[in-house]
Amino acid sequence: MKLYVYDHCPFCVRARMPLGLKGIEAETVFLDNHDETTPISMIGAKMLPILEDGDGHLGESLDIVHKLDGLSEPRLFDGEPRKDLTDWLREAGPAINTLVIPRAPDPVYPEFRDPDAVAYFTEKKEANFGDFDGLLAKTDEKIREVEAALNRLIPLLPDPEAPSIDDIYLFPILRGLTIVPGLTMPEPVAAYTARMSERTGLALVPELRKAA
Repeated sequence: MKLYVYDHCPFCVRARMPLGLKGIEAETVFLDNHDETTPISMIGAKMLPILEDGDGHLGESLDIVHKLDGLSEPRLFDGEPRKDLTDWLREAGPAINTLVIPRAPDPVYPEFRDPDAVAYFTEKKEANFGDFDGLLAKTDEKIREVEAALNRLIPLLPDPEAPSIDDIYLFPILRGLTIVPGLTMPEPVAAYTARMSERTGLALVPELRKAA
């Protein structure tokens, strides 16, 4: 069984989380961000994650989560995420994207070690989110917005010792934020993020930089 992913991608992080949380053996394969041929050959679209197993190829993050969850009992990720949490994610999302998207094409992630991959990502994302220099110019403003949002998140935090679908939605976003220099997470949010990183085996960006 293989799981094809990008390391920066929150949807790919979703798909990887059950491997660590449930002790599932699978080979993780990082594709270059500008590799269109491989994913299109598997699922007909340039998108990841993709799970490859005896059934073929599966290419939607939550479908992958549910398939992996079903490989062993107890099931952890059934049901829907809490509405207060999805409301928070929707409200905080634009400011988070402004901080994370222009910083994402960083060679700390294996999919961006090739300069052509950085150029590919930048062209695609600038078309959707705007000029990266313009986004980076909003850093101080958006850090204030996101730090305020993270304080509002504290009473909504899931229990990392009892993983659920809530973690599948939340942890990938918080992990992504660890690429933003100067952003301070409130202690409970930082503790949750660190513990979920431990439990999933998915290192946060500062640890990735130390290991590089």
